[in-house]
Amino acid sequence: MAPRTPADAFDVDALLADPTTGIVVCCGSGGVGKTTTAAALGVRAAEAGRRVVVLTIDPARRLAQSLGLSTLDNTPRPVEGVGAEAGGSLDAMMLDMKRTFDEVVLAHSTPEKAQQILDNPFYQAVSSSFAGTQEYMAMEKLGQLRAQADADGTWDLVVVDTPPSRSALDFLDAPKRLGSFLDGRFIRLLMAPAKAGGRAYLKVFSVGANLAAATLSKVLGGQFLSDVQTFVAALDTMFGGFRERADVTYALLKEPSTAFVVVAAPERDALREAAYFVERLEAESMPLAGVVVNRMQQLAAPGLSGSRATAAAEQLEDRADDADAVGPSTGPTPALLRLHATLAEVAARHEARVRRFVATHPGVPVRTVPAAATDIHDLDGLREVGAALGG
Repeated sequence: MAPRTPADAFDVDALLADPTTGIVVCCGSGGVGKTTTAAALGVRAAEAGRRVVVLTIDPARRLAQSLGLSTLDNTPRPVEGVGAEAGGSLDAMMLDMKRTFDEVVLAHSTPEKAQQILDNPFYQAVSSSFAGTQEYMAMEKLGQLRAQADADGTWDLVVVDTPPSRSALDFLDAPKRLGSFLDGRFIRLLMAPAKAGGRAYLKVFSVGANLAAATLSKVLGGQFLSDVQTFVAALDTMFGGFRERADVTYALLKEPSTAFVVVAAPERDALREAAYFVERLEAESMPLAGVVVNRMQQLAAPGLSGSRATAAAEQLEDRADDADAVGPSTGPTPALLRLHATLAEVAARHEARVRRFVATHPGVPVRTVPAAATDIHDLDGLREVGAALGG
């Protein structure tokens, strides 16, 4: 049997066709094509008969346009003309971080308490910009979508595009970091006056705590500190729920029905990040399906090496003074041959980097996807990417 090559190792179509696959999580560093990969997987799965919802984190309008939608928001919207012939369907949505946070508040507190939280200025700032909120809310939304799928069978596959963060690991670490924040000394400091009240306040706060509170008040402003304390006190009853749901979703990510697809580009930093993520998934016993390497340089004439193209270009240039030796109809021009030589060098570099990655991670299936000539801007483009993913 011929040795398995990176291009045919990762059977994406088999993964999508497997009815036990309920969640596909696309992860990787920023700028490697995670969003396009997630959308292409959704289209291909729907046209194979799956009922799919794609949750994207990318706010770029081009993805909505490529799916034929005028806009994407926090509500799943059907993508027309995808999957119907095969009995499948595709819905798409884009995470609205603040709206998702609002939904959590409304669902897990009394109407009076919820309104108190929603009206709080500090909450309005936190729900839109607090570090890690986007990753945590992506986890919340994933849990909601899976719960709805289990409850009414609306979808049988959820495809998630993880947030474009500094580190690809932020998505996995979000629940842990949120728990650390909620249990941290700063939060306990802020909660103490609301919990204590009256004379007990003096017992709870030491001189150092009073000094810290006074310093915070000077730095942040008295009203701001008051808003923070009011917010923390109102949200206190929900803290346990945040942690519990985060634990449930984290456990969901470890189930056999979940498949992680690590997305990379054939560049050193992207492949290094992919390797780090692969190792992290293995250490956490999370189900890694395979690695997708996007934007691989392909050659129109793969049998012509870069060195041969350069040599041919030099010969043509040496004979350029002979008007009868070369003309528009006699074959490739020197400029075209030199362009091919340049692209051949890039292709060789990409292939070498992927080979090194495969050698370092011999048990990890890899699929390479050629670089598109233009940006993906419609369903046909996503279908082409899906076809490359499917081999």
